[in-house]
Amino acid sequence: MHRSRVYALLIDAPEAEAARAAEFWSAALGVSTRSDPAEPQFVGLHEALPGLVTAIQAVDDTPRFHLDIETDDVPAETGRLMALGATEVSQWLECRILRAPGGHLLCVLPVASPPEVFEAEARTWS
Repeated sequence: MHRSRVYALLIDAPEAEAARAAEFWSAALGVSTRSDPAEPQFVGLHEALPGLVTAIQAVDDTPRFHLDIETDDVPAETGRLMALGATEVSQWLECRILRAPGGHLLCVLPVASPPEVFEAEARTWS
């Protein structure tokens, strides 16, 4: 078992890929999605970052965002995300750079937050 948590998140996805991107991130982060019929271009990732709105936004432009996921086991977290459909792009120092369904890049890195924050907020994966 290992633990991980989102460290930072802002996401835009091309309209054709937004649904798949929302499915991927929901499964990858272990959170539910929320949609509002009044704003169909958004799919919220409920409680992905408590206290911060986190969402997939369907856009008619290229994918763009920066996401870091910190973990106590970089190889295990990388493997888990690849099993969900991500592909490995490269490695930099101790970080693994992956491409998620929808074309977004993300980094898997060793724990960077204070230990008490990671302990309180990280999810456990089997």
